[in-house]
Amino acid sequence: MSIFNGLNINASGLSLERLKLDTISTNIANVNTTRTAEGGAYRKKTIEFSESLKDATQLNQRNNPLTNNRMSYGVRVTGISEDQTVRMSYDPTNPDADEDGNVEQSNVNVADEMIDMIQALRTYEANASAVEMNKSMLRKALEISKD
Repeated sequence: MSIFNGLNINASGLSLERLKLDTISTNIANVNTTRTAEGGAYRKKTIEFSESLKDATQLNQRNNPLTNNRMSYGVRVTGISEDQTVRMSYDPTNPDADEDGNVEQSNVNVADEMIDMIQALRTYEANASAVEMNKSMLRKALEISKD
């Protein structure tokens, strides 16, 4: 285990939250988009992620492998998914309306996106604080070894 593992874990969290914020911003920007290049209304996007696990072997006193464990190294993005729910509204004057006057609307809910944005911002701030604490501990360790 390296002394920089804590920083790497926090960096992966910061990276994830930045991507979440970018995705939320895109969702909010497209809340009224009824026509996309792929066809149809804009679909809400969400980030999928999981814990980043790596194999770590612990050695006994004779440098023989003792146990093979999986250790957490933060988080990793596993994909970006689209919500496939459809929201329709009646507007026969809209150029995207079908023969019945129904228009497919974006399935983005601005209130939900704002809640997600606040949560992502707070998580980002918590990771940034943890980075500062890790840096402070490393600085103190260097001061101890200096004496």
